[in-house]
Amino acid sequence: MTLKTPQEYLDDLRKMDIKLYMFGELVNGYVDHPMIRPSINAMAMTYQLAQDPEYEDLMTTTSSLTGRKINRFTHLHQSTDDLIKKVKMLRLLGQKTGCCFQRCVGMDAFNAVFNTTFEMDAKHGTRYHERFREYMKYVQDNDLTVDGCMTDARGDRSKSPGDQDDPDAYLRIVERRQNGIVVRGCKLHQTGMINSHEILVMPNNSLKETEKDWAVSFAIPVDTPGMVYVYGRQSSDTRKMEPGSIDKGNIYFGGQEIMTIFNDVFVPWERVFMNGETDFTTMLVERFAGYHRQSYGGCKVGVGDTLIGAAQAIAEYNGAAKASHVKDKIIEMCHLNETLYACGIACSAEGRKTAAGNYLIDLLLANICKQNVTRFPYEMSRLVQDIAGGYMVTMPSEQDFNHPEIGPLVAKYSTTRSDVPAEHRQRMLRYIENLTLGSGAVGYLTESMHGAGSPQAQRIMISRLVNLKHRKELAETLCGIRENCDVTW
Repeated sequence: MTLKTPQEYLDDLRKMDIKLYMFGELVNGYVDHPMIRPSINAMAMTYQLAQDPEYEDLMTTTSSLTGRKINRFTHLHQSTDDLIKKVKMLRLLGQKTGCCFQRCVGMDAFNAVFNTTFEMDAKHGTRYHERFREYMKYVQDNDLTVDGCMTDARGDRSKSPGDQDDPDAYLRIVERRQNGIVVRGCKLHQTGMINSHEILVMPNNSLKETEKDWAVSFAIPVDTPGMVYVYGRQSSDTRKMEPGSIDKGNIYFGGQEIMTIFNDVFVPWERVFMNGETDFTTMLVERFAGYHRQSYGGCKVGVGDTLIGAAQAIAEYNGAAKASHVKDKIIEMCHLNETLYACGIACSAEGRKTAAGNYLIDLLLANICKQNVTRFPYEMSRLVQDIAGGYMVTMPSEQDFNHPEIGPLVAKYSTTRSDVPAEHRQRMLRYIENLTLGSGAVGYLTESMHGAGSPQAQRIMISRLVNLKHRKELAETLCGIRENCDVTW
């Protein structure tokens, strides 16, 4: 079996025994918890679309390891066409869910660990790549969702891992045994963690030779003994537990962020893919970040498509769609969104084959893509809020609309065009609020800013990757400071 159905995926989650806390209490039966279920629904869509013949070319492919049909989310990219289809797949899922569907980070981790372990083995004579190939076969054959883990608690940002007052500020190896390792630490902001089957851990940053204990990569099941999960809060998150559906905004789907604590967790050697090789931490971090920055040229664009649709809808509902300034604002939203998509496609089309055989995006263009993502969704949100009007944040609750005495009055004074039901405007305003201010803003705006690294992280990479010396020489040649050897006629 290589392609799970959504129901099989849900059945998997119900079998897991995990230690999850929310609002200071241990959560039982989390799959059906009203605050958690929307994020599970979003993840389930990655399984649903893979079953749909209409989307087969985007959602599925053939495994380079087994030759069997697999979900593209478990694929090791074999061409620039694969990289492009990844971006298109993510845009599709953003359109279908209107939120973060949480499975990208694992796919990006697969590809980064795959090619980094190959080069690590070539230099050090280790056998990590062979182990990882076997792990990937297991993931592909069982259509598993794997959450890639990189961001540590990090403690004092002015100090490196080995200099922290608390050495556990960065996840580390605390014991090496004959049969494996024991790790301790915490990974923050883990998107979709408790919706996943497995965890794939990577180091957070470049490490010094003396910091071998922090240079670790491994995979374990989510319900491994010693794992503790704490559900992260989001703006307006408790609306998901209120009666009715309108005030939720996105009534079906949502995101999820988890504090993931490794409390002296044992990892067998066959699941360890880095053990002290500090000289390869930079490669792994930069490649994973590059793949994940490419992802944002797809997923955030798909969600942006829904936001543009909401802008058009609310303009029509308000009777303002023909106003020239409203048209211009929606055109600007389209321009910004398609620019993000163009960057995602560009860094994919300019990708290259790695020594391991899978394909890596163009790292410079991937960082350009993500740098734009840290800005454009915020401008799109400003524009849609302008178009929507102030009622987006002052509108009474769904319960007020349904109240037998004041409900008719609330609806009367919430009505714009006579042919547009008040409820339609109500729902659209709540959706815009959700994406730009509420719990949906975590997946659309905050992830756009901090996901796959902060804006400064991309600027550092851009400064490393742009060849300014070459560009300077081009200018000097054209203005006569340097001899132009190309002009021979």
